[in-house]
Amino acid sequence: MNRRFSKRMLVIATAFAATAVLMGTTACSSSAPEQSSSSGGSGDTVKIGLVTKTDSNPFFVKMRESAQESAKENGAELIALAGAFDGDNEGQVAAIENLVSQGVDGIMITPNSSSGILAAIKKARDQGILVVALDTATDPEDAVDATFATDNLAAGVAQGKWVKAALGDKAPKLLMLDGTPGGTVDTFRHDGFLQGMGLSEDSPEVLGMENTNGDQTKAQTAMENLLQRVPDANSLYTINEPAAAGGYAAIKAAGKQDQIVIGSIDGSCTGVENVKNGVIGATVMQFPTKMADEGVKAIVAFAKDGTKPKAGFNDTGSVLITDKPMSGLDSEDTAWGAENCWG
Repeated sequence: MNRRFSKRMLVIATAFAATAVLMGTTACSSSAPEQSSSSGGSGDTVKIGLVTKTDSNPFFVKMRESAQESAKENGAELIALAGAFDGDNEGQVAAIENLVSQGVDGIMITPNSSSGILAAIKKARDQGILVVALDTATDPEDAVDATFATDNLAAGVAQGKWVKAALGDKAPKLLMLDGTPGGTVDTFRHDGFLQGMGLSEDSPEVLGMENTNGDQTKAQTAMENLLQRVPDANSLYTINEPAAAGGYAAIKAAGKQDQIVIGSIDGSCTGVENVKNGVIGATVMQFPTKMADEGVKAIVAFAKDGTKPKAGFNDTGSVLITDKPMSGLDSEDTAWGAENCWG
């Protein structure tokens, strides 16, 4: 090999190495989260994060499935995360940070804590990420770009009005299986139910309350404890249908299923079947599929051209389901409920 050829090879090798370093630097830079408010507009797949309260509650399982289907239909990628349990604010904070690091265009969240999650949401929005709340509003509401949810106060009122009407002339002896303190859903449903019953927090008719985290097993234990203290209870508020099922199990074990009127909120296909079978007297149907679909479409539109959804609360609707309709209350029967459950 002559000296001229050796020198030429050295120049080529040096140029190749420099190019490799430049390409490596460019690749690292492109993996950082996009800061632009329209990061999906370049033709890349829109990335959407979903953070639910848990990954086991049937309501949130349905929401995740619906979000996945809607993302696929709209050419987007869904990354679904969740808290470890109902009330796990720290887990949701970590999930948001995870999604931000993955460069999502938008995040949909059902907050475990309506105020505890605000700092993490602000950090995401400050990086140009659209954040929408599903099912549960933040406090304050404008901490997110938009909310797609049930009017939970109205749903609670509907449950309370039905239970009151179902009691007829009987004075209420009320027990309450609440959810998780700190969430707007829990507060609105609780307050709405009392409003529908014509009661207040301090009314003597309210004889016992227990938190259940919306969990069936916890609700059964809580109801067992409540019945020991108030064996003559005749009415029961439940935060959701798993809580209602747990409460009913305790009521049935105590032989009091004909004594206590049960109301609930969710509208799952299982819950509608429980209404049909007399486990629950009435339930208020929500529409998690609509929540998820509206959230996905809002983020896709934002990622493509910067269009933001209508700010504030967007009501996705609710319907009272019962086979024991009460005068003056709009409702649908369980046949209708079975056809429309969790649409």
